[in-house]
Amino acid sequence: MNYRSLKVGIQDVTFGEGVTVIEPCNLYECTIGSNSFVGPFTEIQKGVVVGSHCRIQSHSFLCELVTVGDHCFVGHGVMFINDLFARGGPAGGDQSQWKRTVVGNHVSIGSNATILPVEICDHVVIGAGSVVTRPIMRSGIYAGNPARYLRAIS
Repeated sequence: MNYRSLKVGIQDVTFGEGVTVIEPCNLYECTIGSNSFVGPFTEIQKGVVVGSHCRIQSHSFLCELVTVGDHCFVGHGVMFINDLFARGGPAGGDQSQWKRTVVGNHVSIGSNATILPVEICDHVVIGAGSVVTRPIMRSGIYAGNPARYLRAIS
């Protein structure tokens, strides 16, 4: 059998002070801010920036073109997507088809949420299992598929 095996692990990552990473995970060519935590079985790809005082729980996937602000929580199994299949299928290596995701400060994303390429403002809570398909420009609590505004944060 012919195949190529790439072992990534932790490679070319810029870490702030006091970062905790629980292995195994794949972190490569990304930036993790001070006092942040990355759980096991997590992949954070090239160019991703995670702010300070963040918690990225296990089994989450942060693809290229994702920026996460400070004091954020990303629950277990959260998936960030950067390819909208605009041509009816995967863009593959055509990065011009990929889109950016920007998550503000003090954002909490519940387990198993899916975040499409959008902007999320500061002070937002996204319920577990939600699918964020549109920008969130108003602080508050959002949930559902597609995620909708429920109420203000009390």
